[in-house]
Amino acid sequence: MSGLLVVDDDLELCDLVRDYLTGEGFEVSCAHDGSTGLKLALEDSPDLVILDVMLPKQSGFEVLRQLRQNSSVPVIMLTARGEDIDRIVGLELGADDYLPKPFNPRELSARIRAILRRSFEGLGPDTITSVVVKIGDLELDSGARQVRVDDEKIELTGVEFMLLELLLDKAGQVLSRDELSRGALGRRASSYDRSLDVHVSNLRRKLGPSTEGSERIKTVRGVGYVYVKPPSGDS
Repeated sequence: MSGLLVVDDDLELCDLVRDYLTGEGFEVSCAHDGSTGLKLALEDSPDLVILDVMLPKQSGFEVLRQLRQNSSVPVIMLTARGEDIDRIVGLELGADDYLPKPFNPRELSARIRAILRRSFEGLGPDTITSVVVKIGDLELDSGARQVRVDDEKIELTGVEFMLLELLLDKAGQVLSRDELSRGALGRRASSYDRSLDVHVSNLRRKLGPSTEGSERIKTVRGVGYVYVKPPSGDS
């Protein structure tokens, strides 16, 4: 059973979410301020955190910032409807996904299951054999869920790892936004949802430029993204 932590100061919402998700087979605990939420997230090691932006004591952004210094636990941010800047900031700080309030509990459950499915891929007994992909100075180990650039370990969120895995699998080929969104976010791409673009931007920043100084992941305008193979073809 997956353990979830809901951090929101709306007590009624927390009760409703807990009741619904418990009925869906999850084990749910709640915190009602940022400081307590951060403490529980670090000490109890939940499988996923549902984190509101507006919280007493510490904002959701500050909680996420501190959490990412110590943990790669998947995080879904809850944002006010229409507050696009909150969504972008949350994703840039390392959130895996976001959901605007008010939301349908079924949608929340679907997002949770999609993220947990990605997070636990490669950890089961049927995936003992690791697939290691090496392109240039970058190495991805699917079994260990690790990425290294020039032998230095790079910390990625679950979504970032899945995006990179998809791009490396088809290195040199353009993948559409819809293909990447379905594979990494578990939903179709939409024109108003910038989640995919922010995750790609974070991935670029973390990986840095290639040994030649060029971008590893290029945007193909109006289509999607491509992981660029080194000129030498070394892979």
